[in-house]
Amino acid sequence: MGRKEEDDSSSWKKQTSNIRKTFIFMEALGSGAFSEVFLVKQKSTGKLFALKCIKKSPLSRDSSLENEIAVLKKIKHENIVTLEDIYESTTHFYLVMQLVSGGELFDRILERGVYTEKDASLVIHQVLTAVKYLHENGIVHRDLKPENLLYLTPEENSKIMITDFGLSKMEQNGIMSTACGTPGYVAPEVLAQKPYSKAVDCWSIGVITYILLCGYPPFYEETESKLFEKIKEGYYEFESPFWDDISESGK
Repeated sequence: MGRKEEDDSSSWKKQTSNIRKTFIFMEALGSGAFSEVFLVKQKSTGKLFALKCIKKSPLSRDSSLENEIAVLKKIKHENIVTLEDIYESTTHFYLVMQLVSGGELFDRILERGVYTEKDASLVIHQVLTAVKYLHENGIVHRDLKPENLLYLTPEENSKIMITDFGLSKMEQNGIMSTACGTPGYVAPEVLAQKPYSKAVDCWSIGVITYILLCGYPPFYEETESKLFEKIKEGYYEFESPFWDDISESGK
């Protein structure tokens, strides 16, 4: 079952004047436009975590972050990266996340080229199980792609973990209208600016499955406008020789 949400948002943010009093910063794991992620060790327990440090925006309310936190607080699943704790200072929010060390599915695809149908099915089964759980809890991810699917450990048969809930949405009536997602993985109804449902996640999983089996995306064009037209048409092919050995059920 999902976690019970707190009514008072201030009750689950721990105030801190210096986050380094709580955690030892060991190494940088990554960075984005508004955040940095570090491998940290909690001083009181010795446990390792990934600490996402997000600089507060002086110009706008951090609605995307608030949404991500609200979603992560509501869910707990073995194939979804866990939010362990939240700290706040005058300048930053700090999200203490479960440490996931196996890298992105995207990088494994680059290393392997293609997945066998058996290996691809093992990956996609885990993604479907987690997405089914999200949908049952009224949550649509809206940005599923290989970069947001992580391996828990570097082992070959490691569990898959879904991450990055910045664009996720808690359904009110099952229908959404905001255009969002990543080009190449976004569903036709989103591009057509029509109301859409949780089915958009299933479309993205279909695109990911296609890439796993052949090593390239089903929709590709030189310009974004041409790409979007091809997606809206739903036009893709199983090109030879890349798909010659893939079963009909795989297709």
